[in-house]
Amino acid sequence: MPHSSLTVCLMNDSFPPAIDGVANAVVNYARIIDSELGRTIVAVPDYPNVVDDYSFPVVRYPSVDTTRIVGYRAGNPFSARTVAALADAGPDIIHSHCPAMSTAMARILREQIDVPMVFTYHTKFDIELSRTGLADRVQKGALRLLVDNVAACDEVWVVSRGAGENLRGLGYQGDYMVMENGVDFPRGRVTEETARALREELDLPQDVPVYLFVGRMMWYKGIRLLMDALARLKADGRDFRMVMVGDGLERDEMEDYVEQLGLTDRVLFAGTVLDRERLRAFYCMADLFLFPSTFDTNGIVVREAAACGLGSVLIKDSCAAEDLTDGENALMIEENADSLYALLDRTGFDRPALHALGQRAMDQLYLSWEDAVKRAYERYGVVLDNYKRGLSDRNLEWSDEVYNLMSDLCRGIRRVRGFRGAIYQKIRR
Repeated sequence: MPHSSLTVCLMNDSFPPAIDGVANAVVNYARIIDSELGRTIVAVPDYPNVVDDYSFPVVRYPSVDTTRIVGYRAGNPFSARTVAALADAGPDIIHSHCPAMSTAMARILREQIDVPMVFTYHTKFDIELSRTGLADRVQKGALRLLVDNVAACDEVWVVSRGAGENLRGLGYQGDYMVMENGVDFPRGRVTEETARALREELDLPQDVPVYLFVGRMMWYKGIRLLMDALARLKADGRDFRMVMVGDGLERDEMEDYVEQLGLTDRVLFAGTVLDRERLRAFYCMADLFLFPSTFDTNGIVVREAAACGLGSVLIKDSCAAEDLTDGENALMIEENADSLYALLDRTGFDRPALHALGQRAMDQLYLSWEDAVKRAYERYGVVLDNYKRGLSDRNLEWSDEVYNLMSDLCRGIRRVRGFRGAIYQKIRR
């Protein structure tokens, strides 16, 4: 049965000023729940000098700088003050979006307040860990801990079937359900004047195809094969521009590689675009979205492009291509530069056909965050009912005793000191 006016504690390891798809998802969950459905509390790692100017309360807890390793700071899940403040706020349900520190803190909090915990699997963590340079045995141990955290949740959601398959490949054996992410763009394009003005600002010719990539600047997003294909196009004498929006640990290497390929006059690194309306203009001024990533489990950016009437080139059978149709609402390639080159050589300069592809993508793929979050919120009610009836999917894990002990410690500190400090006052404002 549906529940009204729930208080939802949202937790994640990444959150602005760190920008990625999962941080974007948490912001939109919090925004929509808090404004339309119930109440939210967002718990995320602290950043130096951060200012949280949101309509919903954000609780920051102590962290260490791991941005050079994973791209965001790692929070301390055993912060007794934070757990006490969250417990005093009285959430009805906990929803973690990262299986690491966030879910560790969520498990401690759950043991204190006896409410269910939902987890959403967004990211292929085996790939994330593989690029950290940690020893194999350390990576295996970390994956075991992550899977243990996931299995300890009362219900597990994934953002695509491919994400679920990846989670199974890590050793998770429980059930899961697909809960898709949405986009916070309205369906439709910015004005032609706005799109044209952005091209002029970026010094992009109005009469040549403009290709676009939006995302973290990481090699595992398929950037190398993308640049190799573009180098072949230039060698053939084809004129185009490629705009790269975003930032990341490997951007400098990418810019060096572009210079090696002789593409500096064709490829523009525009950096991070935080203003959402300006980002819409980037999507709307482009002719084709190139996203050759097999890493992403959902590809929010593909849906953002579709919302703006921009069609995408995707790797066949990738998670980002799930439920899309080649030639109808997207274009598919094999995971190599030759395949991307052949597609762009064949179709990438027929701008009217590309714009028709984008229109079909807009008509068929659009899913707003409002609709996505409302579906999730309705599911919270089912999770609560199942929890009260003893029908949770939660498995007893070897680490439960550790988290129970930490919860007892936090509960004792909370009882003795009666935390009613600045964080709690911020939540209750």
